[in-house]
Amino acid sequence: MKIFKSLAPYLASLAILYFVPALAQTHHDGLHHWEIPSKDPDRIILTFHGDPSTHRAVTWRTDANITEAFAQIAEAEVNSDFVEKAVSIKAKTEQFDLGLYKGNTSLMVHYHNVIFDGLKPDQLYVYRVGDGSDHWSEWIQFRTSGVGYAPTQFVYFGDAQNDILEHWSRLIRMAYQTSPNAAFVIHAGDLINNAHKDQEWAEWYKAGGFIHSQWTAIPVVGNHEFSSITEGESRRLSIQWRPQFTLPVEEDLDPELHETVYTIDYQDIRIIVLNSNDKLEEQTSYIEKQLKDCTAKWKIISCHHSVFSPAKGRDFEFARENWKPLLDKYGVDLVLNGHDHTYARGHVPVRTTDSEDPDQLGTVYVTSVSGPKQYELDAEQMKAYKKQGYQLDKSAEQKQFFQVITIQDNTLTYVAYTVLGEEYDKAVITKDFRTGKKELK
Repeated sequence: MKIFKSLAPYLASLAILYFVPALAQTHHDGLHHWEIPSKDPDRIILTFHGDPSTHRAVTWRTDANITEAFAQIAEAEVNSDFVEKAVSIKAKTEQFDLGLYKGNTSLMVHYHNVIFDGLKPDQLYVYRVGDGSDHWSEWIQFRTSGVGYAPTQFVYFGDAQNDILEHWSRLIRMAYQTSPNAAFVIHAGDLINNAHKDQEWAEWYKAGGFIHSQWTAIPVVGNHEFSSITEGESRRLSIQWRPQFTLPVEEDLDPELHETVYTIDYQDIRIIVLNSNDKLEEQTSYIEKQLKDCTAKWKIISCHHSVFSPAKGRDFEFARENWKPLLDKYGVDLVLNGHDHTYARGHVPVRTTDSEDPDQLGTVYVTSVSGPKQYELDAEQMKAYKKQGYQLDKSAEQKQFFQVITIQDNTLTYVAYTVLGEEYDKAVITKDFRTGKKELK
């Protein structure tokens, strides 16, 4: 009996060593290694928050063991001496239960975010994120915007949505290969297919890899970012959306629209992001407010649903009836949409009192798709839009696209590339900033 008692602590220790790893393994059953959170930072992404010339936000994820996290930042140098000058900033940490959605493995994770401020305009910075001790990311570079008008290039994606790791990964990587120095990237909604499913978000982050942490993202919410948590409940925004993206909050809007409707001013380009899923009337007022006194040289709007839907069975009539008149009135240059899983670029000439002036360009509208899910074009529907002044310039089916937009001097150059990196479509807008008149080539 005495021998057994003396062995009891030893036997208990062996039991813990044997069973705890087994329990931990069970906890992660069915997960790929790149889905499982750890003490090391993952899902690192840059977003805009504040003036792009002096601010940037970074968000990342760890397991629940990391309760205190930090970001370090310094001006980039030709060697590693910048490390000695790096400034540490404590992150805000948010506990998040993946198990809120029963389709996920029940895991508690921590999201961390830091907003860098007081940065120098047009400066290359290097940053990393971690626990302040042993678990750091690599050092990653990004450049702040300039203060005034200057050449800018950015990338735009339509829906990624399905088979993201399998089929979208080569497209985002080809886009990076084509435009490695892009200042930012617009994801025009339906980033994934099932709003709350963490495996799909894991695929989206793995497909982009370091690109997400280097290109500043402008995410647009799509209809597939909304779903019910449990059967019978109303649809709600992806439970991951707000924890994983640190985005501007428009305080005057309904809280349900926070971090899904916002405006970015980048080097005399105003980019207005809309939520085309809900509370559309309220956003109509927001659009006018953002455009009415806007002096930016270029005005760009992105929302998920296509204003001029090219696919069969799709029709965003509200936008054409309520938003388009404002885009016409205030001279919006470019509208970037997704949703319809086809490709269409068209434009609206300036409408005078009695007729249209074909030599004066109004707004260019683009619908595109970056993922493998494809729909058919509705040619008759596209013809019907002529009554509203819309002219189709280029279309496509069964192709994955990314778009590179370059703005320099008085010219906006739009190029659509296929997943092979081949140019498929090109449009050049020239603009007289004094009169506002534009031409399309």
